[in-house]
Amino acid sequence: GRVPRWVHWSTAALMGCCLLTGATLYLPQLARLVGRRQLVETVHLYTGYTGLALPVPMLAAAASAGYRRDLRALNWFTAADRAWLRASLRFGSWQRAAARARIAAGVGKFNAGQKLFAAFAAGGALVMLGTGVIMQWGAGPLGPIPVGYRTGATFVHDLLAYGLFFGVVGHLWMAAHDPVARVGMRTGMVPVWWAAREHPAWSPAAAVPSRRAPTGEITSPNGTSDGVSRCATRSPR
Repeated sequence: GRVPRWVHWSTAALMGCCLLTGATLYLPQLARLVGRRQLVETVHLYTGYTGLALPVPMLAAAASAGYRRDLRALNWFTAADRAWLRASLRFGSWQRAAARARIAAGVGKFNAGQKLFAAFAAGGALVMLGTGVIMQWGAGPLGPIPVGYRTGATFVHDLLAYGLFFGVVGHLWMAAHDPVARVGMRTGMVPVWWAAREHPAWSPAAAVPSRRAPTGEITSPNGTSDGVSRCATRSPR
């Protein structure tokens, strides 16, 4: 849907800004290259974890039924998700077509990897928010917070920043190898053959045949349009 995609891209832009400005503040080489440290710090604070900008897209989208439905799907792990994880962790098994079909069996709109990344990113954002507040205002408006707590907050903030960086890199790497998913994130539509292969429990095959959206989309089993295109699309591979 349009709202979940808007949240995705807005949050991605803010997260990218946080990581870039944080890296500039953390790495002396980047700090010397960019300069204007005070401006970089201000941007980091008020677009990131110690400001209010990052949660805004998610909070604003809470009024959307489609967005809330996606959140419920992301927060619900099934037996199919556990099977997906076990099979995917076997080195190379995801690369074979037959293995991919077995792995994807029962997977809905989001696979277990997407659910885990969403949980990690959301949880990491909350931890970064808390530690960032302690780092920035622990000696001032919130203080005096003991030095030990501020030192610990700095350590956790820096360590988790590395984790989020590598998580985002992995997310981008996976996206780079799935052109259909990238098109779906831009347009909100994916071809039927891709949905049936990657997310069979969400694909039109799992939909109730008598419930069809008038716009050319096929509805999911709950009768809501989830952006699966009915067009016959040739695989880009």
